[in-house]
Amino acid sequence: MLSLTVNDKPYSVDVPDDTPLLWVLRDVIGLTGTKFGCGMAQCGACTVHLDGASVRSCVLPVAGAVGKKITTIEGIGATDIGKRVQQAWLGIEVAQCGYCQAGQIMSATALLAQKPTPSDADIDTAMAGNLCRCGTYVRIRAAIKQAATGQATLPQTIV
Repeated sequence: MLSLTVNDKPYSVDVPDDTPLLWVLRDVIGLTGTKFGCGMAQCGACTVHLDGASVRSCVLPVAGAVGKKITTIEGIGATDIGKRVQQAWLGIEVAQCGYCQAGQIMSATALLAQKPTPSDADIDTAMAGNLCRCGTYVRIRAAIKQAATGQATLPQTIV
């Protein structure tokens, strides 16, 4: 039996130590907001926070999360930064299909926790591991800037 803390709630799970955290979150605990994308930590859809840092839950053995604070998309809105990021995402209407957005929000929130006023280069670096098949990168950047400053930002468009 492994003990986990997910979104500030304790869970005991009976799974092999090498089970990917993603499957424990989704199939055992029932938190399905974290998505499976590639299974190789390349797309970012499975991003969660482990003690505040972005990690890819599809390749992280659950044993590596024991004793650490796990935050998923279901819990990120309980933080001030997470709430601001979610509000900016909605305000700018970032999502199209929405599949990658949980991972995008998790990475953006971790970025703003480390760098409250990130530069474009900071945003590019922090978000580089998150793929958006719909190509909403311009809106993602605008939402991160809005969450950082509190000021509504319109995404730039090419004319």
